[in-house]
Amino acid sequence: MNNSVTNTVRLLGAGLRALLALTLVTGVIYPLVVTGIAQGLFSNKANGSEIKADGKVVGSSLIGQSYNLPPKKGQTSPAPDLKWFQGRPQNGLGTNSVNTRYTLILSGATNLSADSGAVKGVCPDKPADKTLCAQVLAAKDAVVKDNSVPGYTVKPSDVPADAVTSSGSGLDPDISPAYAELQVHRIAARNGLSVAQVEKLVKDHTAGRTLGFIGEPRVNVLELNIALKDLVAKK
Repeated sequence: MNNSVTNTVRLLGAGLRALLALTLVTGVIYPLVVTGIAQGLFSNKANGSEIKADGKVVGSSLIGQSYNLPPKKGQTSPAPDLKWFQGRPQNGLGTNSVNTRYTLILSGATNLSADSGAVKGVCPDKPADKTLCAQVLAAKDAVVKDNSVPGYTVKPSDVPADAVTSSGSGLDPDISPAYAELQVHRIAARNGLSVAQVEKLVKDHTAGRTLGFIGEPRVNVLELNIALKDLVAKK
């Protein structure tokens, strides 16, 4: 009987020591080591890839933002502020309707199939409402209209795919160099800058493929707009 109690106490003690040791290693030491390495080697990425302007955090290089005018009375959706570079459409985003204490944007995709609204693989001139074809054609018309300025007319064939389609998350922070270049003349006209100045701005903020072969060249819209703001301030 005594041996049984002794063995039980010994086993419980061993189990408790193992629990404390594993808790210390996995719950304290390991997180501290990983956090220390992350902060020491790439603190910006570890802290959310923050972007600062005028000494304040204004966003993250990983999350896209919208650049809209304040909505007018009766407007269902705000109009874009055309003095800024515009990012990709955000058709997949939702709104928070459960925890209304916070104003949240819910990331998400449209869940529309690639041939949504298409007839024999081609979008008709008047596709059904709320289909992908309807969204793409409406976005293309808006891009052509918004970016056509005196002396420069955008053709529908000039509009790149990322200008009219949203990403899987709806929060893509980047656009293609082609979409950025398409907006150059509008940005120059709206901000009183020369086309050459804005073209240089886009070129300076165009990132190449990761490691030279992964992904596509891209332009971070938030970083580009911060640089645009600084350029306008120097005008």
